[in-house]
Amino acid sequence: MEINTIKPAVGSKHAKRRVGRGIGSGLGKTAGRGHKGQSSRAGGYHKVGFEGGQMPLQRRLPKRGFKSAQLKYNGEVTLSDLERLGADEVDLLTLKAAGLVRQLIKTVKVIKSGELTRKVLLKGVLATAGAKAAIEAAGGSVQPVPGAAA
Repeated sequence: MEINTIKPAVGSKHAKRRVGRGIGSGLGKTAGRGHKGQSSRAGGYHKVGFEGGQMPLQRRLPKRGFKSAQLKYNGEVTLSDLERLGADEVDLLTLKAAGLVRQLIKTVKVIKSGELTRKVLLKGVLATAGAKAAIEAAGGSVQPVPGAAA
């Protein structure tokens, strides 16, 4: 192999499209822009979703649903996560340090998913009814969160 024989891979390079250079090029006359209309003109432009003045699809469809801005501050932890964590006392800081919830999280709820065989004390962490029963069955307990509805 010589340095003067090196070529790019076949198909990796292609000639720039030269428009308006005669009928034989296949891109002469209208230069690939078709006949008439806004897109054939210089400076022709319309917004994304614009339908020529007709009511756009995103405005014809009804508005639906609501997503709370508070959702980003709520986190979930499963029973199997608590099993893997291996801590006897679990609070919000422990969960953040272990990387089970994001740093932004303000309230955490334990959900009943997986198994829990070890004794765990939850401090300042909510739990669903099923998760609370599973924790208490394993010998642990859930301390009530101050200011939270039980």
